[in-house]
Amino acid sequence: MRNAACKVPMKVPMNHATPDSPLPFPTVAIIGSGFGGLCMAIQLRKAGIGSFTIFEKESSVGGTWRDNTYPGAACDVPSHLYSFSFEPKTDWSRAFPPQPEILAYIEHCVGQYDLRPHIRFNCEIESARFDEGRGLWKIRIKGGQESEAHVLVSACGQLNRPAFPKIAGLSEFKGAQFHSARWNHAHDLTGKSVAVVGTGASAIQFVPPVAKKAKKLYLFQRTPPYVLPKPDRKYTGVERYLFDHFAPMRIAYRNLIYWSLEARFRTLTQGSLLQRYAKWAALRNLRQSVRDSELRKALTPGYPVGCKRILISNDYYEALCRPNVETVTTPIERALPEGIRTRDGREYPVDTIIYGTGFESTHFLSPMKIAGKGGRDLNEAWRDGAEAYLGLAVTGFPNLFMLYGPNTNLGHNSILFMLECQVHYILKCLGRLKGKHLAYLEPCAAPMREYNEKLQERHEHLVWNAGCSSWYKDETGKNTNNWPGYTVEYWMRTRRPDFGAFEGAPRVS
Repeated sequence: MRNAACKVPMKVPMNHATPDSPLPFPTVAIIGSGFGGLCMAIQLRKAGIGSFTIFEKESSVGGTWRDNTYPGAACDVPSHLYSFSFEPKTDWSRAFPPQPEILAYIEHCVGQYDLRPHIRFNCEIESARFDEGRGLWKIRIKGGQESEAHVLVSACGQLNRPAFPKIAGLSEFKGAQFHSARWNHAHDLTGKSVAVVGTGASAIQFVPPVAKKAKKLYLFQRTPPYVLPKPDRKYTGVERYLFDHFAPMRIAYRNLIYWSLEARFRTLTQGSLLQRYAKWAALRNLRQSVRDSELRKALTPGYPVGCKRILISNDYYEALCRPNVETVTTPIERALPEGIRTRDGREYPVDTIIYGTGFESTHFLSPMKIAGKGGRDLNEAWRDGAEAYLGLAVTGFPNLFMLYGPNTNLGHNSILFMLECQVHYILKCLGRLKGKHLAYLEPCAAPMREYNEKLQERHEHLVWNAGCSSWYKDETGKNTNNWPGYTVEYWMRTRRPDFGAFEGAPRVS
């Protein structure tokens, strides 16, 4: 459906402004219908702002939870913290939510708040340019259609564009190959010889079920992850009844989860007691799960725990111990028509290659072309690494807001908490625009620069900067993705915007 015509839903204007029919203020364009975009839309509706449109490049909602349908897909944040605080889900089946239940919850939110009339499916944003004279974002959709809005909110997230490894000869491979985020369900893996490239958060979930079906599975590992046991289980009928009928208990349980995860931030501080405990627990899990000394050695990380994402699983190590699974640590030299060759000259015959190599997480709004005041290109503004004021707004790009933007990813808690903080902040900014009769707001250069300088200084004390490479950092080694503090601090910073850090322009009409 990606190439289908951009469908315009009933009741939603195309947002073309003319002197005779100006746009209602503020008109908001939201890019993406994942958790961030839907949260923004719901809160706009609650605030009485109905002039918003969600532009979705695919034919259905869900974002990363629509795209990632691989076997075993699930979230590593406990279920009761992985829903909006204002729309709790009471009937989670497990302590950690599986992908189908998350997607069903997202679709429930769309129906509950009647958002579908506001969504334009199969509409991929190609570019957006700010018209300073009119105080509008002029949006161009792939295929040639155009739209306009006073405020542009990017809810693309950090994990929406699959990253593929640069391996010579991939075009010559005759078998099936696909990324975990674009799983080929029509390709039956039963009895197949499968190569899995990558050992990240997705791979540790899909390797166990694939290993049970495949005749042979070769896991090509560049760097082993730290893996902790996953405290997952089914909820009992009694528990689900209580969650549904006794709100105080459900709220208390959610708060307990939140604060227990919040305490884990100390794991990310270099040399902390909690970090040392996490390493001990992960290595103990490895020792208890893998008896073969050579395999255990290959699976032992050589970097500080937390430098890369800490993973949780109860069956990953078990899968790697199966007789039909082989972990390969020698780097890949090239792909062959019927397999893969490593640098030691060994060839591995396979008929399927699955990439568990993550996402292009540091380019944020790419491949869209975003032009701000004076036609300044956002990619040029970010040539030294993406950054934003509170991860939300960028100097020179008025009325552009980002959800799950630079340095707002977490290594210890739920991103949905951060999204709700960000949406609250944006609504405050919209209130400022209306209340002060402003055409637009943008962060001043000095506060944004000072904010990001201090933010990067704080990263120096955290384990992400302990020397390993990860998807948290760009090509230069700058951490553009993670928030270097407790989420409570971010909540406090976003409760009441400091409008002294912003500049604006009066609205003419």
